[in-house]
Amino acid sequence: MKKRFAAAVLSIGACAIEALAAGPVTIDFSKDAVGKEPSALACLVGFWQVTKDGGKNVLMVNGGRWSSGQSASNLGDKARALYGERYAEFLDNVKAYAYFPLCVARSVENFSEGEVSFRFKPVSGRIDQGAGIVFNVKPNGDYLILRANALENNLVLFEYVHGRRSSVEWIRNTPTQTGQWQTLKLVVKGKKVQGILNGKTYLEHELAEPVSGKVGVWSKADSVVYFDDFNVRPSR
Repeated sequence: MKKRFAAAVLSIGACAIEALAAGPVTIDFSKDAVGKEPSALACLVGFWQVTKDGGKNVLMVNGGRWSSGQSASNLGDKARALYGERYAEFLDNVKAYAYFPLCVARSVENFSEGEVSFRFKPVSGRIDQGAGIVFNVKPNGDYLILRANALENNLVLFEYVHGRRSSVEWIRNTPTQTGQWQTLKLVVKGKKVQGILNGKTYLEHELAEPVSGKVGVWSKADSVVYFDDFNVRPSR
């Protein structure tokens, strides 16, 4: 399992190595093939593919195919493409990752301050209908998540450290509708983090230290969610 996950943060660069972006990044899926993984994101855990919604290409996480312990195909290659010789560190927590589908942006080497956002549409899920912005993704697999959930109507900042997830800040009563397109935005200024859902700031938190790492999209368990218009706007 570790070798596959390691071989997974490497296959990313093997598929397509692009110049790493220092400026704004906008990812849509208009040129991706339906039924395939997106070219601009490295999907490390879970079942992700491009699908159609209203005639438009969007990204779908298909939690209906989720099963315990399932990492992405070619995980080890993808991991190595992202982190080079340090990919083995990332694979150490692969078993714990299996419950949390995850893709990271190939062209964003290091996000430390600015904005990350996407549109999302919860479709189904009996356990969860979660859509999250993952950031501060480290070579050892640690990361932070800003997550909205249509079943729970809350916005949560989680941290994932050494294979264990824990809540950092929990905001209730954040209306999130199944079957509707919505917008989630993360704003980072130094150690300060804001979580904005549909244009309203619900969450504000000061971290113990500044962030630095890769960014991407995240989900949980049996969630079926559509994603589109993934944007990264670094301020430094």
